[in-house]
Amino acid sequence: MTTTSMITWDAASARRAERQFLTGPAGPVAPAGPAGPTGSGTPVAEVVGAMMGAHAQVLSAAEVSVGVRTSTLTRADIRAALWDERSLIKTYGPRGTVHLLPARELPLWSAALTAVPSGPSPFPPDVRLSEEQAAQIVSAIGEALEDTSLTLDELTEEIVARTGPWAGDRVMPAFQDMWPRWRQVLHRAGWAGTLCFGPNRGRKATYTRPPVAGVAGGGTDGMNGALGTDGALKTNGALGTFVRRYLAAYGPATPQHFAKWLAAPTGWAGTVFRELAAAGDIEEVDFEGARAWVAAGDTEFPDDPPRGVRLLPYFDAYVIAAQPRERLFPGAAYERALAGGQAGNYPVLLVDGVVAGVWHQRRQGRRATVTVEPLVRLTARQERELGEQVERVGEVLEARVELAVGEVRVGPHA
Repeated sequence: MTTTSMITWDAASARRAERQFLTGPAGPVAPAGPAGPTGSGTPVAEVVGAMMGAHAQVLSAAEVSVGVRTSTLTRADIRAALWDERSLIKTYGPRGTVHLLPARELPLWSAALTAVPSGPSPFPPDVRLSEEQAAQIVSAIGEALEDTSLTLDELTEEIVARTGPWAGDRVMPAFQDMWPRWRQVLHRAGWAGTLCFGPNRGRKATYTRPPVAGVAGGGTDGMNGALGTDGALKTNGALGTFVRRYLAAYGPATPQHFAKWLAAPTGWAGTVFRELAAAGDIEEVDFEGARAWVAAGDTEFPDDPPRGVRLLPYFDAYVIAAQPRERLFPGAAYERALAGGQAGNYPVLLVDGVVAGVWHQRRQGRRATVTVEPLVRLTARQERELGEQVERVGEVLEARVELAVGEVRVGPHA
């Protein structure tokens, strides 16, 4: 296929920022119940959908990720969408990490994530699960969580009762402890749609079944409709839709970029892209002199480069997914704002579409101090925008915030 368009980094960054609600916030944002938006504005789930999920290993970081993309949302609004309205689901998403996802999109995510081939197990042979055992566990999880919420200990008891004592053997080294064997496939249960997070019970996390019809159920054969009867990929279904959604948010992108974002095998991603290109669902473009892809027909990009100052928290979706990483983290930012080349371990200061500093917030009761360490000299306009961003972070966190400009002395993911 011949190259049909030439896309610059500035053009790609401007479109990504615009579609991520980073050029201007979505707003006013309305909560969305099962029947749709309950007021005027952009539903919370639409903001999360535009991000292709909000990383939520630390829920407060997810709240900031979503909140700063809007003009009005606070952490209370996001928690209401998650626990009361259930327009958001907290579950396992890309890379097997905890994410907030739009509830109505869970069937699409389930189909796509279960299509990703499993890599080799990192555990010794006597610790690993067979595929048959994994399937038993995922099915048992779905049965145990029907119409109830369970803590990990309670869920372990139910799984062992339904499968056998082998599932509860404490053989997985984890954080100076040993976890039961079944936890190797905890994330796969989330992908299959048999498990999501429920509200905490005190300090303990709970799990329940997603209140969404049409997810994968108990199957763990890895395809959920993404394979044909002959074992060939079916990229014209949910998997193709998923790739086009990814490209709409973060394109132009290569199969390698997609594989890195998803923690998928590069060869598999290459096959997916080739099949979609052959079907005319995605098209090749020249992205800064390299081959990349966008969704078919989605070749309009802004003329002006990205402008503005933004504060993005730990593991923000934009920071993780936007590629190439050396362009997003130019110069000193590559050393200062990455941890061994890994994005997301530091909250970042985004200036005109690229990382230009790091920041950290320290909270004490209803007050917080946001320390920002710029790596470039800010103009007077950018300093004003930084102050506005700090104020917005405070609104999201429901705290009175003070800005301090200086060195961030804490380490990654502190």
